[in-house]
Amino acid sequence: MRNNIPLWPQGGAPYAEQSPGQAEPSLTAFEAPGADIAVVVVPGGGYCHKAEHEGAPIARRLNEGGVAGYVLDYRVHPCHAMAPLADGLRAIRVVRAMGYKYVGILGFSAGGNLVCNAATHWDAGDPDAGDALERLSSRPDFFVPCYAVVSFNHYAHIGSVVSLLGESDDQARRRFFSAELNVNADTPPAFIWHTANDGCVPVENSLALAGALARAGVPFELHVYPDGPHGIGLAGDNPDARFWPEECLRFIKNLCK
Repeated sequence: MRNNIPLWPQGGAPYAEQSPGQAEPSLTAFEAPGADIAVVVVPGGGYCHKAEHEGAPIARRLNEGGVAGYVLDYRVHPCHAMAPLADGLRAIRVVRAMGYKYVGILGFSAGGNLVCNAATHWDAGDPDAGDALERLSSRPDFFVPCYAVVSFNHYAHIGSVVSLLGESDDQARRRFFSAELNVNADTPPAFIWHTANDGCVPVENSLALAGALARAGVPFELHVYPDGPHGIGLAGDNPDARFWPEECLRFIKNLCK
C-alpha cells in the first residue's frame, strides 16, 4: 500500500478556492503484483464525507482477485460542484499513466454518482496540454456503480443533490449529474448492482441506468439482489449480495481479456 499519491503533484487542483479546509485530492494505492487491470475505488458518503468501509476493504478484495485498487480521496461539501468529478477524471489519468492496460472506476452511493458521471463526461485528453497527464484519456474502460445515486432528477437522493448543488433547482445542472440522461454509444461497459429494497437510494436509479445503456447498445451486467439495506459495502453477511465482488471480478476479467 502506498499512501497519498497526489492527483496534482505540483498543486493547483482546479476549484481549490471553492473547497476550503480540504486536503489536496489523492489516491491510496493497493497494488497487485503483475496486474494489468486497475480500478479507482470511490467511497460513498452523500458528497459530505467518505465511508471508510467502501474504500480500503474494497481495494483489498480486488487485490485478492488479481486487480490493483486505488482508493480516491476526493473533495466533498463544501466544494465546487465540479470538483469531485474533476478529481475522478484526474484519478483515471493518473492511474493510466502508471502503465496498466485497463483502468476502470467503481463507486458506492454518491461515489457511484461520481463514477457514473466519469463514465458519461470523460474526455479523450488534450494533446497540446503542458501537463503530460492531461494528454491522456480520462475514459474508464469500465465502470461499476454500486447502489449508486444515478439520477439527480428522478428517485434522487436529495441529501447528495443538496450537498453537491445546494438548494438550487437548476434543471440543467441536475441533468448534467443524471447519468441516465447522458449515456451514449461511447459510454464504457458497466457492472451494476443494487438491492431491491434499498430504503435510501431507490433501486430505480440502477434500473434507469441499465435501460439507458441498453438503448445505447452499451454492454452491461445488472444484479438486483432481493434484500439488503443501503451502504452494505462488501455485503459479507448478506446471503445474496455477498457474491457481488466475485461476480464483478468475473465481469471485469471477461471484459479485459
